Order: sequence, then C-alpha cells, then structure tokens
Amino acid sequence: MNSTQQKIQHLWWRAGFGPPSDQMEAVSKQKPEQVFHAILKASEKRPVFFDVASPELKTLVSQQMDLGKNQRLGPEVKQIFRKQSVQDIARLNLRWLEEMTGSPAQLREKMSLFWHGHFATKTVHVLYDQALLNIIREHALGNFRNLLFNVCKSASMIQFLNNNQNKKGHPNENFARELMELFTIGRGNYSESDIKESARAFTGWGADLQGDFEFRSWHHDDGVKSFMGKTGNFSGEEILDILLEQKQTALFITNKIYRFFVNEAIDKERLIILSTRFFNSGYDIQDLITGIFTAEWFYDEKNIGNQIKSPVVWLVGIRRQLPMEIQNPGIQLMLEHLLGQVLFSPPNVAGWQGGKHWIDSSSLMLRMQVPRIIFLSDSFISAPKEDDDLMMGMRDQVLRKQIKRIQNPGAQLFRTKIFWDAYIKNFDKVRDDSLYTAIRDLLVQRDLPVNENEIIKYIDDRNRESRITSLTIRIMGTPEYQLC
Repeated sequence: MNSTQQKIQHLWWRAGFGPPSDQMEAVSKQKPEQVFHAILKASEKRPVFFDVASPELKTLVSQQMDLGKNQRLGPEVKQIFRKQSVQDIARLNLRWLEEMTGSPAQLREKMSLFWHGHFATKTVHVLYDQALLNIIREHALGNFRNLLFNVCKSASMIQFLNNNQNKKGHPNENFARELMELFTIGRGNYSESDIKESARAFTGWGADLQGDFEFRSWHHDDGVKSFMGKTGNFSGEEILDILLEQKQTALFITNKIYRFFVNEAIDKERLIILSTRFFNSGYDIQDLITGIFTAEWFYDEKNIGNQIKSPVVWLVGIRRQLPMEIQNPGIQLMLEHLLGQVLFSPPNVAGWQGGKHWIDSSSLMLRMQVPRIIFLSDSFISAPKEDDDLMMGMRDQVLRKQIKRIQNPGAQLFRTKIFWDAYIKNFDKVRDDSLYTAIRDLLVQRDLPVNENEIIKYIDDRNRESRITSLTIRIMGTPEYQLC
C-alpha cells in the first residue's frame, strides 16, 4: 500500500467519516498536514441550525406555555407530544446523518459525534435534543469552557439529570455527580462532600417546556459551600470554573479524545504533553485536535487500522465512498437499532462504550451482509437491538435468524441507487491486473488475510465496470472493512 495514500485515508477516517469518493487522486498528491489544514478550514464556518420540530409540536408547546408555567401536561396531551416528538427526533437523526455524509465540515461533525457521546442525554423531547445538538455542533471545535457552560444549561441535560428537581433544602445530587464523574474531572478525583456541596450550588437551575434555561432564584441555596478545598457562596457557574481550574479535567477530557481519535491504548507520555497543552491553551479544542492530527506519531503503524468503526461511522463511511440515493432513508434508523448506536438514544448517561463493544458475532455478520444488500437492493429484516438485560442473552440468536431470512421476499427493502461514476474514476489509470490491489488499498487500512484468488473468484467479471463494482462490494463485506 502506498504510505502517503494510507496516511491520508487514515486522516480522513479519524478527522471525518472516511475519504470522499471523488477526491482521492487529488489529495494523494498532497502531504497529510496539508490535507488536515484543508479539512480544518472546511469546518471553520458556523454550522446551520437544525430545526426539524413539526409545527404541530411547536404549537402544542406554545399553547401549554400560554397556560402558565405551573400548568402540567395532561395525560392525553403528553401522549400526543411524545408521539410527535419521537417522529421528529427520527427526522433529526436522519438530518444529521445527511450532514455527516455530505458536509465539507467533516471535522466539525466528527468532533460533534464525539461530544454527543460525551454529553449523553435521552429526553424524547425534540426541542431539547435539537437545541443540545446545535450547542455541540456550534462549539465542537471552540472552547471547552463555553461548550461545558452551554451544555450544562441546556434543557436536555437539566431534564436528563433531574436538575429541575434540585431545590434548596432538598438537593438532587444526580447532576452534580455526573458532571464530575463523566463530563469533567473523572471518577476518583472528588469526594462525596464535593458532590453534596456542588449540588447545592446548582439548585434553581431549570428549563421550561420550550427548552429555555431558567434560574429559579427562589429554589437556589445561597448559603456558604465548601468545594474542592475552596469555601464561598458558590453559584453553579463558579463550580464549573473551579472544575476547569483542575488540571485533572484537562487530562480526563484529553484521555477520552485520544481514545476516540487515536488509539484506545493510551501513550501516557503523549497524553501528559497533550493535556498540558490543552490546559495551557485555556481549553482550546481546535488547538488540541491540531496537535494530534499534525503529529508524526499520529501516523504510526500501531495507530492505523486499529479502530472498530462505530455503526454511525461505518454507515456514513459507506455512503461517502459510494455516493447513493436512499429512497427509504428510514432504513438507516433500523440499522442503528440493530447495530447498537441510535443517535439521541444512548444506553445510559455514560454514552456508548465503543471499541470492541461495537462488534459481536451477530452484528459483524450483519455488517458484512449490508454492502451486498445495498448493492442488490436486497431484502432486509429489521428488529431493534435490545438491551442485553431485556433480551436475556438472546440477541445473537435473534440477529442470526434475521440474517438467515434476508432473502425473504416479504422483507423491507433497502432501496438505493448508487452513483458509481465518481468512485470508478479513482481507477481510470489502473491496469486491469492491478484493480484488486488498488481497490483493496482504497477501502481497507490493513492487509486482507485472505488470498486475492479467494476474493476474485466470486466477482462479476463481464467487463471492467462490473469487475470494479463487484470487487468493491466484496471487500466492503470483509471483517477488515470494519476497521479504520
């Protein structure tokens, strides 16, 4: 494999969702650092606000707000609201998938996916979800302090962590605990007393039905608090600043970013250097990311092809490499359910575990089938991938049965039209006897363990175009394509 090509593809997979189908020849003539700065520049523009909430839901919320803040949704109204919100969140999910696929701001969207897992919430309230997503996308490459403050004041986070119920005299500690354990300083670096005292500082932080932050002063505990060795009449904002003063916060965030973008096996020396840089920059996210993607060690062999693609990265990556029109886009939501990463529906407040948790025997089988299904517009049986506790260990068996039934004529169709021209142009200068190597090197970051003859004996060899397309689908159906 050409080392420059491999490095650039590595960069595209980590700083985005895979290389674009029509630019590989051009970018392969550049140095990786040049490509990174082009990717970074493409992400500088402020993102467009996603607003997919239906007019009916907005009207319902507006009417409820007119009734007064103390009026609660009745059971019937709640049911209507929830049903519409579920539909709108599905649209928000698909809207973001489209942005990940087609936007030139690849680094912003990839960084946003990281923060989406870091600040994990699940509210079944589309106004809350889209507001938090827009906060994350706007601040994804900015300053972590600004991101943290805005996220903590978002209705989505306040509701998910029960801070609407956090009141003077009756503090709810959930928000304060998760803030430290998962979002800033990390477990083991605070005391139970710190949780209790900081919870008092966040009393009165709430949000209304429209998603606007409210500081309810009558619920706020304005007494003296002791937190992280400091004493004072701390507000919630002051608690956040005290947490940001701790170098451990920079270390904790940098650790997660390193695991997400570089390698789950942490190089401790590099981690210290990066986290110190992050802290000294005043928590400049873009500066930290630039330090990672322009480092020579980022392209070390041990960091290439060692990461299992998350279901979203895998799905979007296929679409970027094979531009396509999906006539029934909702099928992507079924794939998210089956493979265990539904946007806006994390398994818990800790988000998705990632790594080897993305793959088991059943989900790997499904992943290896999907390229062929897309290619042939084949049948597709779908059933959500349930929590292991609910499935009682039966999930693998269920998925195997689904895969065996893929040919069922009554199954839901994955209807796609692939636009092959841009992709095939990558191989205009490649001789027929070198097509396998060229396609393999474009699609996978590691050598395939199977012999070339084992791949090509099953392809459609009627002409050059069919040879390219069938080779592509075969290689996309290998275990190695699941890695980047």
